[in-house]
Amino acid sequence: MKSARQTAFEALLKIMKDGAYSNLLIDSMLKNNPDLDERDRAFVSNLVYGSLDRLILIDYNLSLYLNQPSKKLKPELHTVLVLGAYQILFMDKVPDHAAVSESVQLAKVNKSSFAASLVNAVLRRVADNGLKYPEAEEGSAEYLSIRYSCPEWITELWVDSYGYENAKGICEKALEPAPVTIRVNTTKISAEELIWKLAEEGVIAEKTPIIDNALILTSPGQIDKLESYNSGLFHIQDLSSQFCCKAVNPDENDVVFDMCAAPGGKTFTMAEIMKGKGRIKSFDVYQSRVDLIKSGAARLDLENVSTFFSDATEYNGNYGFADKILCDVPCSGLGIIRRKPEIRFKNKSEIEKIPAIQYKILCNAIKYLKPDGRIIYSTCTLNPAENEEVCDRFLREHPDFAVAEYLPDVPRHSEDEKYMTFMPHLHSTDGFFVAVFERKG
Repeated sequence: MKSARQTAFEALLKIMKDGAYSNLLIDSMLKNNPDLDERDRAFVSNLVYGSLDRLILIDYNLSLYLNQPSKKLKPELHTVLVLGAYQILFMDKVPDHAAVSESVQLAKVNKSSFAASLVNAVLRRVADNGLKYPEAEEGSAEYLSIRYSCPEWITELWVDSYGYENAKGICEKALEPAPVTIRVNTTKISAEELIWKLAEEGVIAEKTPIIDNALILTSPGQIDKLESYNSGLFHIQDLSSQFCCKAVNPDENDVVFDMCAAPGGKTFTMAEIMKGKGRIKSFDVYQSRVDLIKSGAARLDLENVSTFFSDATEYNGNYGFADKILCDVPCSGLGIIRRKPEIRFKNKSEIEKIPAIQYKILCNAIKYLKPDGRIIYSTCTLNPAENEEVCDRFLREHPDFAVAEYLPDVPRHSEDEKYMTFMPHLHSTDGFFVAVFERKG
């Protein structure tokens, strides 16, 4: 049986070396190590996610006691030091001596026995001196980068795009746990009834005044083990995505296209808003993800959902036309860092290629739109190049379209914002962007 720390070590090493998705990898590793009890499973999750969340700040602290940058160390040794430093600096319930000694043992069994004494010495210095914050000038992108463990190119982007205070707020929220928000399947149950049902299962659920039929769960545990989940009474969905579906505003007689639909949350919410009537066609470019949408719709008993294996950049006349189209396009994901902390370490050059694909999808989607139809463009990122700039280009090159007034009435980060940017510190949602377009009369 692997120990909790060894499991955490293997997960963090794979995430940092191979860019694996943290949530999928941790879930898989925990399932493959059933001998870990609930306490150890929670410890593994906390250790891996926490280390990723604070990686840049941890590396800054380690650098104070190393003769070379931590990233130049062997990956195994670097991972051991990061895990040890996180326990010392951020896990109050772990005694410093235990964090040091266990890290030394991890080094010995994970290709770093040659550096066991280094691990011991460095982590003891970390324990003796405590957490150190950067000497960079507060108010700068560099300070935000180290203080909140976010690459400087991202903090510069946010400062330039949204101002320093908004950038700071985004960075702060990225280090907080994301709320667990669900969407009530109103084709089966009301919000009030579901609150009572969840209470019977030991889960506290509260309404949010921001949007109807959304509930915030407190300490839900393993959601997929709940009877109410398996009975199809709800699905998990952030408030920003629910706002996006509200902006689509589908009615019972509509044909709706969801162009990049997986894993299906927005499809499901729109199907529920439509009371299980009308028709939603959900597309994705990967068959495994199409199957995921299909199984989710089946669990929720949403019979007005049809799924299709399709590339959103390529037109297919066999699909017909839609009254409303949602283009929730692939993006850099900079708005959901708190849910997937490894996103912050994406290569900047890869992100720069994304807007061209997004624009191609949007331009292809309007070929399916009925003359009086509505199209919604959305992302889960906070990056004007993927958001406002794509939409501005669309309006310039498609003068027959205009911005439509179907956005929720919520505070804007800027008075002159013609689209809608949701920010974690302002709206208690993920970072998210929505724009609505209609053909001019």
